Amino acid sequence: MDFGVCVATKIDEVGTVAHAENLGFSHAWIPDSQMIWSDCYAFLALAAQQTRSIKLGTGVAVIGTRIAPVTAHSIATINRLAPGRTFLGIGTGNTAQRLMGQRPIRFAEFEEYTRVVRALLRGEEVEYRYRDEAYPVRFLMPDLGFMDLEHPVPLYVSGFYPRTHRLAGRYGDGLVCSVPPERDFVARAIANARRGADEDGRVLSEDFYISSLSAVALLEPGETLESRRIVESVGPFVMSSVHYIYDKIKENGGEPPPHMRPFWKDYCQMVERVPPAQRHQRVHEGHCTYIVAEEMRFCTPELIRTTCLAGTPGEIVEQVRGLAEAGLDQIILLQSLASQYRDLEDFSRKVMTRL
Repeated sequence: MDFGVCVATKIDEVGTVAHAENLGFSHAWIPDSQMIWSDCYAFLALAAQQTRSIKLGTGVAVIGTRIAPVTAHSIATINRLAPGRTFLGIGTGNTAQRLMGQRPIRFAEFEEYTRVVRALLRGEEVEYRYRDEAYPVRFLMPDLGFMDLEHPVPLYVSGFYPRTHRLAGRYGDGLVCSVPPERDFVARAIANARRGADEDGRVLSEDFYISSLSAVALLEPGETLESRRIVESVGPFVMSSVHYIYDKIKENGGEPPPHMRPFWKDYCQMVERVPPAQRHQRVHEGHCTYIVAEEMRFCTPELIRTTCLAGTPGEIVEQVRGLAEAGLDQIILLQSLASQYRDLEDFSRKVMTRL
């Protein structure tokens, strides 16, 4: 099992990546969300200059805010600085889109975008449609070193649903998702990716790489999941799942999952005090960075256990082993901005060293 970090893209705290490298983490996933964080490629360029072994990439690049050739160009430029340890994660961009009042990009556009990016990163010429006109495009002068197309850039497709898992199987080198810490979910994601490869006439590679975003609630002796320290540490990640479900239900109807039902009415009433025109900003306030004070009461032990690795060091070691046996290749930890240094140190010392 590999262990990665996903860090809030704060340009003057790029040293977090070197810290993670020194602790033994294998990957650093840098988010792309223009309304809240620093630019991910500027961050990656600095991180590439400060590190030597950790793999660097987007976690994940948003297809709705940059056209496909620009995304391929940006990550190929980073690959020039960190050849052989650069990767590209791409997704439809829930928060990046939502914070502009927009829906995530539709699946058909995601599929086409993935096709174009993959071809360009392989140094191929590909037909690209822009403003209703299609032309062949390719990178010119790659041999002059403006970017690196010689060292492969693995393409990891982000998705939470079966069809995006299948898309990863068709076009990607791996899948990045956010599955509950249960073996069955991992097995289903792998089966879906394999089905996608079959649909495209591919055989899913044995090294097809499955990563899952999570957070860790690592309990100290006598501590519980209701501890303020724990809630502040994992709350930003945990509550992002609530924000996601809120948007989904408001657009498509339906009911929240069982672990959110006890507080759902209270949560909706809180959010809907904000006028509709600004509500998209309120829903995603603090996104994966800090937990809003009035949302702390919703960060219940059940919600934490459903979305995170949670328990004593020994219990988390067993959870990780079970996920590895199910086929998961990497766990990516996303802790709060305030506690990430301590949290990563604790996880490295108390869990990774035992694995």
